[in-house]
Amino acid sequence: MNAFIRYLAKLALAGTIALGAATATHADDKIVRIGFQKYGTLILLKTKGLLEEKLKPQGYTVEWTEFPAGPQLLEALNVGSIDFGTTGEAPPIFAQAAGAPLVYVGYEPPAPEAEAILVPKDSPLKTVADLKGKKVALNKGSNVHYLLVKALEKAGLAYSDVEVSFLPPADARAAFEKQAVDAWVIWEPFLAAAEAATGARQLANGNGVVDNHEFYLASRDFVDTQPEVVDTLVASLGEIDTWINASRGDVAEQFSPALGIPADVLAVAVQRRSYGVKPITPEVVAAQQKIADVFFELGLIPTAISIADAVRKPQS
Repeated sequence: MNAFIRYLAKLALAGTIALGAATATHADDKIVRIGFQKYGTLILLKTKGLLEEKLKPQGYTVEWTEFPAGPQLLEALNVGSIDFGTTGEAPPIFAQAAGAPLVYVGYEPPAPEAEAILVPKDSPLKTVADLKGKKVALNKGSNVHYLLVKALEKAGLAYSDVEVSFLPPADARAAFEKQAVDAWVIWEPFLAAAEAATGARQLANGNGVVDNHEFYLASRDFVDTQPEVVDTLVASLGEIDTWINASRGDVAEQFSPALGIPADVLAVAVQRRSYGVKPITPEVVAAQQKIADVFFELGLIPTAISIADAVRKPQS
């Protein structure tokens, strides 16, 4: 993990000049820069064009950048390349521990079925306990990092009982298919895609193990200087969530071509997620703090952190 922290520090140093330039011009250029992942409410907001419609009268334009996972997205937020994005529970903990100036501004309801531990269809492994001494792939610092920790604990194993191989989703999928790893811990829509394409089996998902919240995060500068844009963003996400909940059957067919995800895979991913953006509550802060404390105890982050320090304060 020390290597991971050094990597983040190096990345932050490399982005210092870019960050300075962005800070100097961002207030004047009226560009909102959003990071999104392969699937989620943000990408549906992008596809519908609702945010552009709402911000255009105020003179804003919107730039969208796709990231393979939450840690990479928050690295971009840390160096000032984006203003706003979404990740699962674990990435902001690693990023806050590394000094990233992030702020929690909202969250989606729990979706424990939207992440799982997969094994090949012909694997002899039948339970999480069978992972002892095996090689498990996951994206470093991502939400599934915590799923693995808690699933092992529930099965009576320690995190040190498995060999963790840190790979981003595309590389992990390749290693999984070649059976260079014994298991893969992954989230939607990569989860449903792997099941459909390879017949992979779930040893366990998040049910009864983790909440698997999705968080909306912004840079502190963005929250402090453009609170009205943050409010518009969150309200727009709420409109998309309301539409999804009322039209789940239509989401896959309408957005499959734009997202590049087969409709049958997207339909599964939609059903495994929960939708309905909400302000951060004390209960969610407490749950997130528990994860941070576990990561610190395991030596996965270098210092203890306070989640409450990174939560957006109520607007007066």
